[in-house]
Amino acid sequence: MPWFSKLHYYRRVFRAYLFPGQSQLNFWHDAAELNSRAPVNSLGEYFMNFALKADYPGPSDSDGIPLLNYHGSIGLQYNPIAIAQWGLGNFNLFQKARTSRSGRKFILASDWLCNHLQPNGDGIHTWNHNFDWDYREKLSAPWYSALAQGQGISLLVRAHAETGDARYMRAANLAFRSFLASTACGGVTFKDAEGNVWFEEYVVNPPTHILNGFIWAAWGVYDFFLATGSSEAVSLFAQAVATLRANLHHYDLGFWSLYEQSGTMLPMIASPFYHKLHITQLRVMHRITQEEFFNDYASHWEKYARSRSKRTRALCYKGAFKLCYY
Repeated sequence: MPWFSKLHYYRRVFRAYLFPGQSQLNFWHDAAELNSRAPVNSLGEYFMNFALKADYPGPSDSDGIPLLNYHGSIGLQYNPIAIAQWGLGNFNLFQKARTSRSGRKFILASDWLCNHLQPNGDGIHTWNHNFDWDYREKLSAPWYSALAQGQGISLLVRAHAETGDARYMRAANLAFRSFLASTACGGVTFKDAEGNVWFEEYVVNPPTHILNGFIWAAWGVYDFFLATGSSEAVSLFAQAVATLRANLHHYDLGFWSLYEQSGTMLPMIASPFYHKLHITQLRVMHRITQEEFFNDYASHWEKYARSRSKRTRALCYKGAFKLCYY
């Protein structure tokens, strides 16, 4: 990254940490709001609002499917995670107001997911990102993600419940198989030496266990259980909950939350948006499991976010990490 690009980046990061209300909004960085209308023991509205994502004003294809602009050599691209979240946001709006506009959009997203689910080299059906992406290492197209798998399932089981169209459940069943396969065998699940089960947002070796992607993926597994009563899904979700209970302290720096387990000398700290997202996700985990453990962590991390000194310290860590790593 050229020095002037880095200067512009750190200017934006500085503003985001010290003045979180002024952070720039794009597709990924919405309000990260819990949806209090969402049931937890049956399928209904999704656990988060995604209202800003539902009204995404950016580019789209001729059918109205969102395209994200990555600029440079990547340019406009379909992103299955974004399409699933756009669909879930519109599903929520449709449940609230039953408008044809939001109903059309969530069906468009569901149909796109059905049409673009493909077997990978190991015969596991995944939603692919068809562009290269620089993470800790280069992810060469096509690459897949537990986050896409989980959120795609969350939308498809709701589309099936709403419409009765069997195509949606067939696709959800195929996508769920990715959680039953290890990352070494074309799936998205990794089991560590302690027996913890992780759902990997980025399939890299060694794994990085991105927190927000893991939790969102776990909700897809939980939604599949709600839709089907699958014993495999309920077992997987219980294992994911146990993984969080055993490992959440590794994401607590004592003043801020970590984005991932980067394995680097300097930790990969969460941005202000992702720190807020972690808090919301933990509130949802409390609603689903009724375990106060998750509420306690959410409250603890909210205190960090209210402290200007802790936000400043987090900025320093974030800047140092970006300078040294990725």
